[in-house]
Amino acid sequence: MRDFEKISTMSGEMYYIDGTQVSEAMFEEEQMKDDLLEKATAEEAEVLGTVVSDDLIEEGVRNMLWFVGENPDREGILETPKRVRKAWTEMLCGYGAPSDAEILKVFKDGAEDCDEMVLVRDIKLQTFCEHHIIPFFGVCHVAYIPNGTIVGLSKINRLVDKYMRRLQVQERLTSQIANALMDELAPLGVGVMIEASHLCVCYRGIKDVNSKTRTTSLKGVFKTNPDTRQEFLDGCK
Repeated sequence: MRDFEKISTMSGEMYYIDGTQVSEAMFEEEQMKDDLLEKATAEEAEVLGTVVSDDLIEEGVRNMLWFVGENPDREGILETPKRVRKAWTEMLCGYGAPSDAEILKVFKDGAEDCDEMVLVRDIKLQTFCEHHIIPFFGVCHVAYIPNGTIVGLSKINRLVDKYMRRLQVQERLTSQIANALMDELAPLGVGVMIEASHLCVCYRGIKDVNSKTRTTSLKGVFKTNPDTRQEFLDGCK
Protein backbone atom coordinates (compact mmCIF):
# COMPACT_ATOMS: atom_id res chain seq x y z
CA MET A 1 0.00 0.00 0.00
CA ARG A 2 1.09 3.55 -0.67
CA ASP A 3 1.98 6.14 1.99
CA PHE A 4 -0.64 8.87 2.40
CA GLU A 5 0.21 11.96 4.42
CA LYS A 6 -1.79 15.10 5.19
CA ILE A 7 0.11 18.03 6.71
CA SER A 8 -1.50 21.09 8.29
CA THR A 9 0.30 24.37 7.59
CA MET A 10 -0.43 28.03 8.21
CA SER A 11 -1.68 28.34 4.63
CA GLY A 12 -3.87 25.23 4.76
CA GLU A 13 -3.69 21.47 4.28
CA MET A 14 -1.03 19.85 2.07
CA TYR A 15 -1.47 16.33 0.67
CA TYR A 16 1.23 13.80 -0.24
CA ILE A 17 1.23 10.32 -1.77
CA ASP A 18 4.56 8.51 -1.43
CA GLY A 19 6.24 11.87 -0.85
CA THR A 20 4.74 13.57 -3.92
CA GLN A 21 2.43 16.53 -3.34
CA VAL A 22 -1.01 16.10 -4.91
CA SER A 23 -4.36 17.88 -4.89
CA GLU A 24 -6.94 17.18 -2.17
CA ALA A 25 -9.26 15.58 -4.75
CA MET A 26 -6.56 13.20 -6.00
CA PHE A 27 -5.50 12.39 -2.43
CA GLU A 28 -9.04 11.37 -1.43
CA GLU A 29 -9.65 9.40 -4.62
CA GLU A 30 -6.39 7.45 -4.45
CA GLN A 31 -6.84 6.79 -0.73
CA MET A 32 -10.29 5.35 -1.46
CA LYS A 33 -8.74 2.94 -3.97
CA ASP A 34 -6.16 1.74 -1.46
CA ASP A 35 -8.85 1.29 1.19
CA LEU A 36 -10.86 -0.87 -1.22
CA LEU A 37 -7.84 -3.05 -1.97
CA GLU A 38 -6.93 -3.40 1.71
CA LYS A 39 -10.44 -4.54 2.70
CA ALA A 40 -10.97 -6.81 -0.30
CA THR A 41 -10.52 -10.56 -0.24
CA ALA A 42 -7.58 -12.02 -2.16
CA GLU A 43 -9.81 -12.80 -5.15
CA GLU A 44 -11.42 -9.35 -5.12
CA ALA A 45 -8.03 -7.65 -4.69
CA GLU A 46 -6.73 -9.46 -7.77
CA VAL A 47 -9.66 -8.12 -9.78
CA LEU A 48 -9.33 -4.61 -8.34
CA GLY A 49 -5.60 -4.62 -8.89
CA THR A 50 -5.98 -5.23 -12.62
CA VAL A 51 -8.25 -2.24 -13.21
CA VAL A 52 -6.86 0.57 -11.05
CA SER A 53 -5.42 2.48 -14.00
CA ASP A 54 -7.58 5.59 -14.36
CA ASP A 55 -6.38 6.15 -17.93
CA LEU A 56 -7.31 2.61 -18.94
CA ILE A 57 -10.83 2.93 -17.53
CA GLU A 58 -11.43 6.35 -19.06
CA GLU A 59 -10.15 5.22 -22.43
CA GLY A 60 -12.65 2.38 -22.33
CA VAL A 61 -15.48 4.85 -21.74
CA ARG A 62 -14.22 7.00 -24.63
CA ASN A 63 -14.33 3.93 -26.89
CA MET A 64 -17.91 3.23 -25.83
CA LEU A 65 -18.86 6.81 -26.71
CA TRP A 66 -17.32 6.38 -30.17
CA PHE A 67 -19.16 3.06 -30.51
CA VAL A 68 -22.60 4.63 -30.00
CA GLY A 69 -21.82 7.45 -32.47
CA GLU A 70 -20.79 10.20 -30.07
CA ASN A 71 -17.73 12.42 -30.23
CA PRO A 72 -15.93 12.05 -26.88
CA ASP A 73 -14.12 15.33 -27.53
CA ARG A 74 -17.38 17.29 -27.61
CA GLU A 75 -17.42 19.88 -24.83
CA GLY A 76 -20.51 18.55 -23.11
CA ILE A 77 -19.09 15.05 -22.63
CA LEU A 78 -15.38 15.79 -22.54
CA GLU A 79 -15.19 14.89 -18.86
CA THR A 80 -17.74 12.07 -19.06
CA PRO A 81 -15.09 9.29 -18.93
CA LYS A 82 -13.75 10.68 -15.66
CA ARG A 83 -17.28 11.08 -14.26
CA VAL A 84 -18.14 7.49 -15.19
CA ARG A 85 -14.98 6.16 -13.51
CA LYS A 86 -15.71 8.08 -10.31
CA ALA A 87 -19.38 7.04 -10.37
CA TRP A 88 -18.47 3.37 -10.71
CA THR A 89 -16.01 3.70 -7.82
CA GLU A 90 -18.85 4.99 -5.66
CA MET A 91 -21.75 2.87 -6.89
CA LEU A 92 -19.85 -0.44 -6.88
CA CYS A 93 -17.89 0.00 -3.67
CA GLY A 94 -19.43 -3.11 -2.08
CA TYR A 95 -16.49 -5.31 -3.08
CA GLY A 96 -14.28 -3.56 -0.51
CA ALA A 97 -16.94 -3.12 2.19
CA PRO A 98 -16.40 -4.29 5.79
CA SER A 99 -17.08 -7.93 6.62
CA ASP A 100 -20.57 -9.07 7.61
CA ALA A 101 -19.37 -9.51 11.20
CA GLU A 102 -18.16 -5.90 11.31
CA ILE A 103 -21.45 -4.59 9.92
CA LEU A 104 -23.84 -6.67 12.03
CA LYS A 105 -23.19 -5.52 15.58
CA VAL A 106 -25.24 -7.75 17.89
CA PHE A 107 -26.52 -7.20 21.43
CA LYS A 108 -27.67 -9.56 24.16
CA ASP A 109 -28.97 -6.62 26.14
CA GLY A 110 -32.56 -6.07 25.03
CA ALA A 111 -33.03 -9.54 23.60
CA GLU A 112 -34.06 -11.29 26.83
CA ASP A 113 -37.78 -11.56 26.07
CA CYS A 114 -37.62 -11.00 22.30
CA ASP A 115 -38.73 -14.14 20.50
CA GLU A 116 -41.10 -12.66 17.94
CA MET A 117 -40.46 -11.47 14.41
CA VAL A 118 -38.45 -8.31 13.76
CA LEU A 119 -39.29 -6.94 10.30
CA VAL A 120 -37.55 -4.05 8.54
CA ARG A 121 -39.65 -3.06 5.52
CA ASP A 122 -39.13 -1.02 2.40
CA ILE A 123 -35.34 -0.76 2.42
CA LYS A 124 -34.37 1.19 -0.68
CA LEU A 125 -32.55 -1.00 -3.17
CA GLN A 126 -30.73 0.02 -6.34
CA THR A 127 -28.03 -2.02 -8.00
CA PHE A 128 -26.72 -3.19 -11.39
CA CYS A 129 -27.63 -6.32 -13.29
CA GLU A 130 -24.37 -8.12 -14.03
CA HIS A 131 -25.60 -9.36 -17.43
CA HIS A 132 -26.06 -5.95 -19.06
CA ILE A 133 -24.70 -3.58 -16.38
CA ILE A 134 -28.07 -1.82 -16.34
CA PRO A 135 -29.78 -0.81 -13.07
CA PHE A 136 -32.52 -2.65 -11.30
CA PHE A 137 -34.19 -1.09 -8.31
CA GLY A 138 -36.99 -1.57 -5.81
CA VAL A 139 -37.41 -2.46 -2.15
CA CYS A 140 -36.08 -5.11 0.20
CA HIS A 141 -37.90 -6.48 3.25
CA VAL A 142 -35.82 -8.28 5.90
CA ALA A 143 -37.09 -10.17 8.96
CA TYR A 144 -35.57 -12.41 11.60
CA ILE A 145 -36.61 -14.05 14.86
CA PRO A 146 -33.99 -13.48 17.59
CA ASN A 147 -32.39 -16.35 19.42
CA GLY A 148 -30.70 -14.62 22.35
CA THR A 149 -29.26 -11.68 20.41
CA ILE A 150 -30.59 -8.71 18.43
CA VAL A 151 -28.89 -6.53 15.85
CA GLY A 152 -28.87 -2.75 15.51
CA LEU A 153 -31.67 -2.03 13.04
CA SER A 154 -29.63 0.31 10.84
CA LYS A 155 -27.10 -2.49 10.39
CA ILE A 156 -29.64 -4.45 8.38
CA ASN A 157 -29.88 -1.51 5.98
CA ARG A 158 -26.09 -1.37 5.82
CA LEU A 159 -25.91 -5.07 5.01
CA VAL A 160 -28.33 -4.61 2.11
CA ASP A 161 -26.28 -1.61 0.95
CA LYS A 162 -23.08 -3.67 0.97
CA TYR A 163 -24.39 -6.42 -1.28
CA MET A 164 -26.36 -4.18 -3.61
CA ARG A 165 -23.21 -2.16 -4.41
CA ARG A 166 -21.88 -4.97 -6.57
CA LEU A 167 -22.79 -6.35 -9.98
CA GLN A 168 -25.71 -8.60 -9.09
CA VAL A 169 -28.53 -10.89 -10.05
CA GLN A 170 -31.60 -10.52 -7.86
CA GLU A 171 -31.70 -14.18 -6.87
CA ARG A 172 -28.14 -14.17 -5.50
CA LEU A 173 -28.56 -10.79 -3.80
CA THR A 174 -31.59 -12.09 -1.89
CA SER A 175 -29.71 -15.18 -0.72
CA GLN A 176 -26.55 -13.28 0.25
CA ILE A 177 -28.48 -11.03 2.63
CA ALA A 178 -30.29 -13.97 4.23
CA ASN A 179 -27.15 -16.09 4.56
CA ALA A 180 -25.20 -13.25 6.19
CA LEU A 181 -27.89 -12.78 8.83
CA MET A 182 -28.11 -16.50 9.54
CA ASP A 183 -24.33 -16.83 9.85
CA GLU A 184 -23.75 -13.81 12.09
CA LEU A 185 -26.90 -13.71 14.27
CA ALA A 186 -27.70 -17.44 14.52
CA PRO A 187 -31.42 -16.54 14.78
CA LEU A 188 -34.35 -18.94 14.77
CA GLY A 189 -34.94 -17.92 11.17
CA VAL A 190 -34.58 -15.26 8.50
CA GLY A 191 -36.82 -14.05 5.70
CA VAL A 192 -35.74 -11.75 2.87
CA MET A 193 -37.93 -10.49 0.03
CA ILE A 194 -36.90 -8.22 -2.83
CA GLU A 195 -39.27 -6.73 -5.38
CA ALA A 196 -37.56 -4.86 -8.18
CA SER A 197 -37.94 -3.40 -11.66
CA HIS A 198 -35.19 -4.32 -14.12
CA LEU A 199 -34.29 -1.75 -16.76
CA CYS A 200 -32.79 -4.54 -18.88
CA VAL A 201 -36.39 -5.79 -19.21
CA CYS A 202 -37.95 -2.33 -19.55
CA TYR A 203 -35.61 -0.72 -22.09
CA ARG A 204 -34.30 -3.59 -24.24
CA GLY A 205 -35.41 -6.95 -25.53
CA ILE A 206 -39.07 -7.43 -24.60
CA LYS A 207 -39.39 -3.77 -23.44
CA ASP A 208 -41.98 -4.58 -20.76
CA VAL A 209 -42.20 -1.49 -18.52
CA ASN A 210 -44.83 -2.95 -16.18
CA SER A 211 -43.34 -6.19 -14.88
CA LYS A 212 -41.59 -6.53 -11.54
CA THR A 213 -39.60 -9.44 -10.15
CA ARG A 214 -40.09 -10.78 -6.62
CA THR A 215 -37.58 -13.11 -4.96
CA THR A 216 -37.52 -14.59 -1.46
CA SER A 217 -34.99 -16.40 0.68
CA LEU A 218 -36.41 -18.22 3.72
CA LYS A 219 -34.22 -19.79 6.41
CA GLY A 220 -34.96 -21.69 9.60
CA VAL A 221 -38.53 -21.41 10.91
CA PHE A 222 -39.44 -19.09 8.03
CA LYS A 223 -39.02 -22.10 5.77
CA THR A 224 -40.29 -24.88 8.03
CA ASN A 225 -43.21 -23.20 9.82
CA PRO A 226 -46.12 -22.24 7.53
CA ASP A 227 -47.53 -19.74 10.07
CA THR A 228 -44.20 -17.91 10.38
CA ARG A 229 -43.79 -17.84 6.62
CA GLN A 230 -47.30 -16.44 6.17
CA GLU A 231 -46.75 -13.79 8.86
CA PHE A 232 -43.65 -12.64 7.00
CA LEU A 233 -45.34 -12.58 3.60
CA ASP A 234 -48.33 -10.69 5.02
CA GLY A 235 -46.00 -8.19 6.69
CA CYS A 236 -44.33 -7.45 3.35
CA LYS A 237 -47.60 -6.40 1.71
